[in-house]
Amino acid sequence: MASSNALNDELITGEQSYKTINDRINNIVLNPGKHGVSWWMVFLIGFGLLQVLGMALFWLLWRGVGVWGINKPVMWGWDIINFVWWIGIGHAGTLISAILLLLRQAWRTSINRFAEAMTIFAVSCAGIFPALHTGRPWVDYWLFPYPNVVGMWPQFRSPLLWDVFAVSTYATVSILFWAVGLLPDIASLRDKSRNKVVRSVYGILSLGWTGSVKHWHRYEQAYILLAGLSTPLVLSVHTIVSFDFAVSIVPGWHTTIFPPYFVAGAVYAGFAMVLTLAIPVRAWYGLKDYITMRHIDWMAKVMLATGLIVFYGYILEMFYGMYSGNVFELGLVKNRLYGPYAWSYFMLLFCNGVVPQLLWFPKIRRNLVALWLICQVVSIGMWLERFVIISVSLLRDFLPSSWGFFTPTMWDIGLFLGTMGQFMFLMFGFLRVLPMINVFEMKELWYKMTGHHHTGTSADHGAHSDKPASDEATGHGGPPLLGQPAADKGE
Repeated sequence: MASSNALNDELITGEQSYKTINDRINNIVLNPGKHGVSWWMVFLIGFGLLQVLGMALFWLLWRGVGVWGINKPVMWGWDIINFVWWIGIGHAGTLISAILLLLRQAWRTSINRFAEAMTIFAVSCAGIFPALHTGRPWVDYWLFPYPNVVGMWPQFRSPLLWDVFAVSTYATVSILFWAVGLLPDIASLRDKSRNKVVRSVYGILSLGWTGSVKHWHRYEQAYILLAGLSTPLVLSVHTIVSFDFAVSIVPGWHTTIFPPYFVAGAVYAGFAMVLTLAIPVRAWYGLKDYITMRHIDWMAKVMLATGLIVFYGYILEMFYGMYSGNVFELGLVKNRLYGPYAWSYFMLLFCNGVVPQLLWFPKIRRNLVALWLICQVVSIGMWLERFVIISVSLLRDFLPSSWGFFTPTMWDIGLFLGTMGQFMFLMFGFLRVLPMINVFEMKELWYKMTGHHHTGTSADHGAHSDKPASDEATGHGGPPLLGQPAADKGE
């Protein structure tokens, strides 16, 4: 690709044009042959685990929450642990999409669509657990302040209600942000598809997009507005989740460090999951020109930065417990270091504190196998963090007579594995039916970095021999600022 800009060689590589960007990304969706054995293997594993989720849900609803390992005093078990873990995974998508958009960071372009989808699917997995944790999920609608003649309103001082509003708002804004960003690319798939049924489906989903100046103007207004709404949600959602613990009097929970500590941990876990999925996907689909080592290096650096914040939080937790002089706080410190689940605390420190320090070295950040393995260690560590905070903290209550032990049952494990299957099933289904990279933003990025919109070759933007002319005439392949005039319909 002809370019004198060194940054361009790192964010987009290879010989590119509007046509190659459009074809290589859209053909993954329109050409079933692009999905090889790897895709089918992961998709079928997800589908199989989804059946496990169905069985776990059926048995839970039939017998009640007693099938879980929760007991006195550990009333919060794997359900709340998994809820917090899944919510955290969803934070990277909003950070990449909204905050980096407002900060005008060009490196978000190749991964924002992928991360947004991950956010929505992770939140859908997270929402299952608190709904079931109530014990009577068929009356969970009581948590919403809907008008009723009985006047039975929810308790607004309850953290459970805060979670309902925070998570539902986060899910709604994330879905809208994702859906609005998809409109131009869905319209491009509509015009490029040769199958009448597929074209009709994409035609409905594109909401009549024509690529006119008016449509692009409305799109940019809506997209920036939703990005502005999403940005405070990154901070507020996991802050409110942390309040589930911080407003209690349980030793180790009643601390002001939890909100920033939880937010940093959420971004940390989220970027680990983005890299877990992005590294193999870019190899399977040949997207190394678009998801470059520059993108991977930046995500690894974000992981390192947030990991240091999380590790600092661990140090503060222990410091507060020992410095407080409170016998119960000191008891919690001893329980974590020497109690029955001490191994989980030391594993937590190793996974989230020691292993990520390897990311200081550029060679490690650019070694895809090593980086992928580090991401797996971080994901395990972040799950252990929630386990230590929740279940281990509840093992030893204020009275020795109420001390207990927690052991998960097969239904705890089955439900967790089932949500992982749901996530895999939805994520790889998304790769099959929608473009995983934002096509028109990639064209805009390529235009800005090359400084021109024509390559002077037969692969030029206007030379789509396999695509209806209307696609180019209406600007579905990219916004008007890419250099091509948009056909102004209805203006």
